[in-house]
Amino acid sequence: MEKIAASIMCGNQLALGQELQELHAAGIDWLHCDVMDGVYVNNLAMAPYVLEPIIQTKKFTTDVHLACVHPEKYIEMFAPLAPDYLTFHLETTKEPEILIKMIHDKRIKAGIAINPETPVEKLFPYLASVELLLIMTVNPGFAGQSFQWPVLEKLERLNRQLEMQKVTPLIEVDGNINSETTAAISEIGANLYVVGTSALFNDKPDSYEEKLKSLKQSFTSLEKN
Repeated sequence: MEKIAASIMCGNQLALGQELQELHAAGIDWLHCDVMDGVYVNNLAMAPYVLEPIIQTKKFTTDVHLACVHPEKYIEMFAPLAPDYLTFHLETTKEPEILIKMIHDKRIKAGIAINPETPVEKLFPYLASVELLLIMTVNPGFAGQSFQWPVLEKLERLNRQLEMQKVTPLIEVDGNINSETTAAISEIGANLYVVGTSALFNDKPDSYEEKLKSLKQSFTSLEKN
């Protein structure tokens, strides 16, 4: 499975209802929802009262990405919204197992994110315990950063380890995802491509449907080879 997930933080915040309608009509069925505390990253986004009506539409699979220190606090804060996934950063905790159990106890799927500089091997002890692995291809915090190409080697090592352990959590990639980077990642293997300002929420006159079609061609063409 390869899918595009829209980073809703990058959408028009004054017209989120319309954005959701257009994304759904274009075939988007995954939303990536960034939550930032201004501490772990130098930015703020998105509050529970903003995400609650988005999640309640039930039109999208939602991954709430907690780019926050003290993730246990934010798990408690966002779990009542009943997103499909809650994803915390490995760098923010010394006890990932406790957070994974905390999320699962709330009947939500658990994800772990790592930054570009974090060795992918740090994820290996938890591969069988989570449903999603978020591999950041830029440092979290702001859209529009340059893609960090060395992350591709991490994806190769991760896919080999998943095959060795015979487990299949989803692999999600986030950060300057466009047709070029999607094609390179797809050749290695990923499931979810988080798309924001670089290829979806930009000033190009193309519709979301046209932009989505262009992105999908980056991996569907490789599947046929």
